[in-house]
Amino acid sequence: MAGERSESDLDRELVDLPPELRWREWMRRIEAVLFASASPVPREDLARVVGQGASVELLVEDLAADLEGRAFAVAAVTGGWILRTRPAYAPAIRAAADVGQQVLDLNEFDIAVLAAIAYHQPITRDGLKDIFGKEIARDLIGRLNARKLIATGPRSPRRGAPYTFVTTEQFLVAFDLESLSDLPDRERLEDDGLTAPAGG
Repeated sequence: MAGERSESDLDRELVDLPPELRWREWMRRIEAVLFASASPVPREDLARVVGQGASVELLVEDLAADLEGRAFAVAAVTGGWILRTRPAYAPAIRAAADVGQQVLDLNEFDIAVLAAIAYHQPITRDGLKDIFGKEIARDLIGRLNARKLIATGPRSPRRGAPYTFVTTEQFLVAFDLESLSDLPDRERLEDDGLTAPAGG
């Protein structure tokens, strides 16, 4: 396969370079991979472009330090890393760049439903109805699914085995979360009046 051939052609060890230049080249390779990837790159994939025994974590740390003061930074997401533009540059990007589908364009209720799924997953449409006191339109679920923010989860053990919904890796990327444990504390949101109490 072409992927296997190109990997075997890659000089991972760089033994002809002095140690400091070797390290810098490995950092640049990681930067190039992260720059080219549309989704977070896991450690084992980054390990394919550096020498055996080289610490991917330390290389990523050094790359992050090297990018300090630049318009983008390394972000840890779902057990991997991705390059992200710093939030301070969001207005400039919106003003001049064609970001197309990257703009979520969700209304307040869409975000509320997405938050309910994130906090209660896996959850059925009936479960969402219990939270919001009204039927959640299939179109809304379809919009969130089309943006790859949610996916179908395991079938519910309830009668009829309805589908459940769960958040995706794209959800984490879109909201700058490394994992679901980075979601704001629900009790604090309830205390601040930003969400209804669980089961309410």
